[in-house]
Amino acid sequence: MARTFRVVVWLAVIGAVGYGAYATRDRWLGPAERLLGYQNAAAPAQQAQGQRRGGQGGGRRSLSQFSGPVPVLAADAKTADVPVYIDGVGAVKALNTVTVRAQVSGRIVEIDFGEGQDIKKGDVIARIDDSVYKAQLDQAVAKKAQDEALLAGAQRDLARYQLMVKSASGTQQQVDTQMSLVAQYTAQIKADAAAIESAQATLDYTTIKAPIDGRTGIRNVDVGNLVSSSDATGIVTLSQIRPISVLFSIPQQQLARVNAASATGALAVQAMGSDGETVVDNGSLAVVDNQVDPTTGTVRLKANFPNEKLALWPGAFINARLLVETLKGVTVIPSGAVQRGPNGTFVYIVNQNETVTMKPVKVGQQDDTLAVITDGVAAGDKVVTTGFARLQDGSKVQISANPDQVAPNAPPPNDQGQPVAENDPQKGLDQKGQDNANGGERPHRRHNGQGGQDGAGGHNGHRGQDGQPAAGAEHGADASGSSAQNNQSAPPTQQQ
Repeated sequence: MARTFRVVVWLAVIGAVGYGAYATRDRWLGPAERLLGYQNAAAPAQQAQGQRRGGQGGGRRSLSQFSGPVPVLAADAKTADVPVYIDGVGAVKALNTVTVRAQVSGRIVEIDFGEGQDIKKGDVIARIDDSVYKAQLDQAVAKKAQDEALLAGAQRDLARYQLMVKSASGTQQQVDTQMSLVAQYTAQIKADAAAIESAQATLDYTTIKAPIDGRTGIRNVDVGNLVSSSDATGIVTLSQIRPISVLFSIPQQQLARVNAASATGALAVQAMGSDGETVVDNGSLAVVDNQVDPTTGTVRLKANFPNEKLALWPGAFINARLLVETLKGVTVIPSGAVQRGPNGTFVYIVNQNETVTMKPVKVGQQDDTLAVITDGVAAGDKVVTTGFARLQDGSKVQISANPDQVAPNAPPPNDQGQPVAENDPQKGLDQKGQDNANGGERPHRRHNGQGGQDGAGGHNGHRGQDGQPAAGAEHGADASGSSAQNNQSAPPTQQQ
C-alpha cells in the first residue's frame, strides 16, 4: 500500500513539474533559444520592445495562416469512352498437353530431342530397338508369298478340272472342290496382307514422333532404358504454349452480363501482370463453363492468348480482365476528386472567381484512376482533386500549376525554408518577421523542431473586439522600424 502511495505521489510531482514548465515556457524558452543560437541578434531587442508595447506575456496565437486562398490541384472533367471490365483470378494452362509414351515394348536406342526444345508435329522424339519387329514383318511378308503360291497352283488345277468336265473325263465335284480351295487361298492372302500391315505399324511404333506442336519438358528416361505402353510417366511431356489458355473464375452475378455481351461477338480478355496494371497479353474468350460451382458461387471461363512473347507459362497464377462493354461519350473525372459524406458523394467545382462550390454527384462506376459521373458534373467543369483538408463550400482557392512545386495541402514556407503547418497555433501572425518588428509575443519552438527560428511566434500587439489590431500596435510598428531594418531576413509587413 505504501509503495502504491509513493508511486502516486511521484506521478503527481512529475505532472506538476511538467505543467509548470509548460505554463512558464515564455520565461525560459526565449533565453534557452538565444543560448543555443536559434535566434538572430536583433530578435531579443525586438521581442523586449514588443512585450513592452503589447503588454502581454502569453498573448493569443495568430490564425493568419488559415486566411487567404487554399492551395489545391484541379482537373477538368472530360468526355471519353470508358471500357467496362470484369476481373477474375485464374491460372495459365497449356492449350494441349501430351504425355509421350511408347506404344511397344523395347529398349530405347536413340533420343532425338533436347529438354525445353520447341518441336513440330511429326518430329522424331525417340527410337526403340526394332530388330524384333522387323523380323515379325518379314515373317508376315513371307507367309503372304507362300499363300500366293498356293493360290496360283489351286487356280491352275481349277482350270484343268473345268476342261476335264467339258470332255467328260472329270466330274463336276472335282471342279466345285477346287473352286472352294481357290477361295480359301484368296482369303488367306488377304489375312496375310492385314498381318503385314499390322507388323508394319508395330515396326513404325518403334519410332516415336511428336503428335502436336509444342515444347518438351524434362525427359523421364534415358538411352538404354526399357519402356513399354504401361509406363505411367512416359518419355517426356509435350505442352503446346503457343497459343496458350487461361482458366479464370468470375462471380455468378456477372454471368448474365457476360452471356449478353458474348452474344454480340467474341469478347476481349487481357492477362494482367503481378502489379495489376501491366497488360501481359491480349486474347479472346473461348468458352464459358456450362455450370456454376456451387461451393464458391463462381463460374469458370477459358480464354486463349497467342503468347508470342512467352509471357504466360503453364501453371502460373494470373489476373484476367474481361471487357464486357464500352461506355461511349461519358463524363469522367479523376477518382481522387470524388468525396464521400453523410449525404453521399460530392465534388468541389472551381468557379470563375476562384471559389469552390460543393456539388453532389452520381457515380456510374469508379476505378483507381477514373470515375464516371452520370449526374452533377458536365464536361469542361474544373474539379478539385487534391487539397480538401481546409476546403469548404465557398472557399477561395489557388490552383497550383505544378504539383511538384507546391504541395496541395501545405501552406507557403517561412523565411527559413521550413513549411508552416496548417494546424500549428504556435506560429506567428505572418511568416515574414512582422511580429519581431511589431513587438509581438515571444516565439515558441514547435514540438517537432521546425518552428520558432524566424521569430514569428506571436500576435502583433493588442487586438480590438472586432479582431483588428489596436492603434497602439501600429504605432509600435513605426517606432520599431529600425529594428526591423536590422533584420534583413524580414520582408515588409502585411497591411491589415
